[in-house]
Amino acid sequence: MPSKTVIVGSSVGLHARPAAIISEAVVNAGVPVTLALDGGEPVDAGSALMIMTLGATNGASVTVAADEQAVVDAIAELVEQDLDA
Repeated sequence: MPSKTVIVGSSVGLHARPAAIISEAVVNAGVPVTLALDGGEPVDAGSALMIMTLGATNGASVTVAADEQAVVDAIAELVEQDLDA
């Protein structure tokens, strides 16, 4: 399964707003995607609530995984952005 590890770019981490944006993109992609902190259990990135349970803060390393590389790249790009701006 393709994966990519990126750094959380949102200034206050993956809280409600960034989580909602990311989960909406996952649902629209139509492919299951997981997010995981280094050494942590992966969560369903199609759920904003599950993303928030990661507790990923600004600068945290998060691994994005999915069956399609293009989807991994697209979601990883969102995780890297400051979605609070």
